Amino acid sequence: MARRRMVYEGKAKILYEGPEPGTLIQFFKDDTTAGNGEKHEMIDGKGVLNNRLSEHFMSGLNAIGVPTHFIKRLNMREQLVRAVEIIPLEVVVRNVAAGSMSKRLGIEEGSPLPRPIVEFYYKNDDLGDPLVTEEHIIAFGWATQQDLDDMVALALRVNDFMSGMMMGVGIKLVDFKIEIGRVYEGDFQRLIVADEISPDSCRLWDLKTGEKLDKDVFRRDLGSVSDAYTEVAKRLGVMPRQNGSTTGPKLVH
Repeated sequence: MARRRMVYEGKAKILYEGPEPGTLIQFFKDDTTAGNGEKHEMIDGKGVLNNRLSEHFMSGLNAIGVPTHFIKRLNMREQLVRAVEIIPLEVVVRNVAAGSMSKRLGIEEGSPLPRPIVEFYYKNDDLGDPLVTEEHIIAFGWATQQDLDDMVALALRVNDFMSGMMMGVGIKLVDFKIEIGRVYEGDFQRLIVADEISPDSCRLWDLKTGEKLDKDVFRRDLGSVSDAYTEVAKRLGVMPRQNGSTTGPKLVH
């Protein structure tokens, strides 16, 4: 596919103008960052894995009636997605205390939470994506109360779907981050899941061993990010397990 005009470049993805009005091409890079870009490496093949994993999750959500921006995969690194007006919030759902929640509240990492907790973070790298309350969101006009109610409902549906899928392959969904965007159909607005869902945006722990299978491997220098993401892909059937040595990942087409 001929390269089109670049619309936006982030730390892990590039958005290009799509072939039809209202569409974009989302390209997954091999860049891996932590600490708002303070730590940065290129990990060969990571973009391919995240493209395939995000396709797997988004397709599954679409199939059960949870609307997403995903239309179809174009190749090993690119997806065709619907253009949306992104709400400037990261929506985080936590099932187990970890990461910033453990540090902020002094809760031991790995402690189960009494129920899934939904948090909102203002998307601003310069400020470190700070945690914000619903009062902040409404007061500053980032979203309405109805938007917030819809966002929480969407996030919890994603959590139910993802938790069940991961549990089925021996992985605990500790927490995850999604972004949500507005789409307009005439005068009607609705909210849909956008961006990506991948080990970059989830905390995934092996149910038996507690081994981390997500970007914390990179953040905390725990081993190979490629191996961790490949293991998730294999368990989900996105990338088959193979006997013997291989020269590189072979993904299911």
